[in-house]
Amino acid sequence: QTLKLRRERKKMGRGKIEIKRIENANNRVVTFSKRRNGLVKKAKEITVLCDAKVALIVFASNGKMTDYCCPSMDLGAINEIDRIKKENDNLQLELRHLKGEDIQSLNLKNLMAVEHAIEHGLDKVRDHQA
Repeated sequence: QTLKLRRERKKMGRGKIEIKRIENANNRVVTFSKRRNGLVKKAKEITVLCDAKVALIVFASNGKMTDYCCPSMDLGAINEIDRIKKENDNLQLELRHLKGEDIQSLNLKNLMAVEHAIEHGLDKVRDHQA
């Protein structure tokens, strides 16, 4: 009887899920967080177990970046990750400015640049519609 139960449990295992976008925002954030952490854990494990050089960069939908770089990676790769991280931060800030967010910290010159970029974008949209 016990052996039969074990076999049945083995057959059940974890259910397969359909791979598609999770519609519920809270569930999506939780799933992202768990899977991201799982990826980082696996990256660390493969580094130790297989003496592999691993670098991992994950961008959340809000632009937040998570990275892992194994200790044996050369300085050039680490610097490149730092450069990409800074560039991403700058692009996220620029996007917020274009959306009208966080503009109180901008000086007149920067505000005029944002205004010009928005006007240029509007011109392109109008040209496309015509």
